[in-house]
Amino acid sequence: MSDKKEGFKVISDNRQARYLYEIIETYEAGIQLTGTEVKSIRAGKVNLQDGYALLRNGEAWLINIHISPYTSSGQYFNHEPRRTRKLLLHRQELRKLIGKVEQQGLTLVPLKMYLQRGWVKVSIALGKGKKLHDKRESLKRRQDQRDIQRAMKSY
Repeated sequence: MSDKKEGFKVISDNRQARYLYEIIETYEAGIQLTGTEVKSIRAGKVNLQDGYALLRNGEAWLINIHISPYTSSGQYFNHEPRRTRKLLLHRQELRKLIGKVEQQGLTLVPLKMYLQRGWVKVSIALGKGKKLHDKRESLKRRQDQRDIQRAMKSY
């Protein structure tokens, strides 16, 4: 199956999350949005950089994600850019996440936002914060991989 047939289009990618966190497990979640937010997302006006997810009262919330106001609508009908948005997950996924976040002290981080068959989805991950030496190690590993690729290409 190709991505085009599936209707899969990545809108925004949080590349820094993979650098700052060791990703343990990923989940796909829907988001509760308003109409102008959906239009802005389709236009690609999303920033996941400082965002994170919280679990409150048995519900998941996406916090600090910036979705720019839609330019074609008036100022009265537009949305708040950094408002808290509800994540739509299955009940058993929520229970599992609550247990892991509370017991193991993990963080929920948004990795990417994409359109799948017309629906806006977010890929969230359980992550454990990396220490400074871990970050340096991952940078060194990436540089080594580049060097290996260059060497293989020249042969």
